Amino acid sequence: MAEQTTNGSYGLLQVNVINIENNFPVENARITISSSENPRQPVEQLTTNTSGQTQQVRLPAPPVALSLTPGDVRPYADYNVRIEAEGFDPLEISGTEILADSTAIQPAALTPSGEPEPENPVVIPDHTLYGSYPPKIAEAEIKPTTESGEIVLSRVVVPQTIVVHDGVPTDSSAKNYYVPYRDYIKNVASSEIYSTWPQATITANVLAIMSFTLNRVYTEWYRNQGYDFTITSSTAFDHKWIYGRNIYESISVIVDEIFDNYLARPGVRQPILTQYCDGRQVQCPDWMTQWGSCELGQQGYSPIEILRYFYGDSIYINTAEMISGIPASWPGYNLENGSSGPKVRQLQEQLDAIATIYSAIPRIKPDGIYGPATANSVKEFQSIFGLPQTGVTDFATWYKISHIYVGITRIAELV
Repeated sequence: MAEQTTNGSYGLLQVNVINIENNFPVENARITISSSENPRQPVEQLTTNTSGQTQQVRLPAPPVALSLTPGDVRPYADYNVRIEAEGFDPLEISGTEILADSTAIQPAALTPSGEPEPENPVVIPDHTLYGSYPPKIAEAEIKPTTESGEIVLSRVVVPQTIVVHDGVPTDSSAKNYYVPYRDYIKNVASSEIYSTWPQATITANVLAIMSFTLNRVYTEWYRNQGYDFTITSSTAFDHKWIYGRNIYESISVIVDEIFDNYLARPGVRQPILTQYCDGRQVQCPDWMTQWGSCELGQQGYSPIEILRYFYGDSIYINTAEMISGIPASWPGYNLENGSSGPKVRQLQEQLDAIATIYSAIPRIKPDGIYGPATANSVKEFQSIFGLPQTGVTDFATWYKISHIYVGITRIAELV
């Protein structure tokens, strides 16, 4: 069924536009938004700022209650987004999903004119909780480690990049995509749960997604079978990843805060392959159900209480020993007004490099002293990249700065 009338319900949409070749923001891109039901009639026209971002715009969406309980009515509205900019090929995106009382972020990577285009148009299919997708083929949650060559990593590492095979493993015609780890997790979570769910529920599901993914990384699951990718986009084998889809701010913030976590059991070195199902279209007695996790979150369960309800009391949250592809690791404490030393200087150097590209961020002198100027630059960075605007460099902000810095300087290619 199509979505109900909105009854005055709205969601927010922001479009973020970058150059696909260097990840630089594209200023003055023209954005035209239309409803998928009437694509020829624009409902909003926007322009990107110096950070390549539009303002947040309110768009009609079905009532939020539809996304909080299982049902046959689609709980989100979908929109078409057209992006045009001088010197770039136009990009069409269809199926951007807007949930009531939620902020959607639609990324758009433009290709310079004359270069071979990637996917265009970008087509976002139904959300997995609404559409019909193959159920997960059950696997053991802990992979055998006694066979020679089964495990190639000696410790749990958060990878810089996930290689996503966009199809079932045996489909050699399916394309491989190189996706930054956090971007992959945000995409999958936005494809498989609703951003309107309780924060504890979102956190529990993100932990399950990350643990599953890190199990694939740690065990080199597909590479040990002769494939050249980390994971697939097939729900029968892994999780649903969708090229070019919008993500949600509430999910993005949680991923940035906990992206180095995973689920573990005592005496087991590898991350647990935490499988789940929706609990409505598909039943899975020994796994977490997504709708069940939503209900527990509404009842006040914490993330670990939700996870233990489904996976048993022995499961716990662990932290990866290493995060790859970063210039410098987080110092282990917040940097703020009054902080000083080499870590402050590293932060300032990265932030000032970013400010040369994102001109809304004030330039700073890397002097190793965290004063009001540094706090102001951090606050502007947080505003642009969807983090709480505190001016304090916490875990999430430190690694977000590293992530953007690596993306625009290509330093990762040398690491």
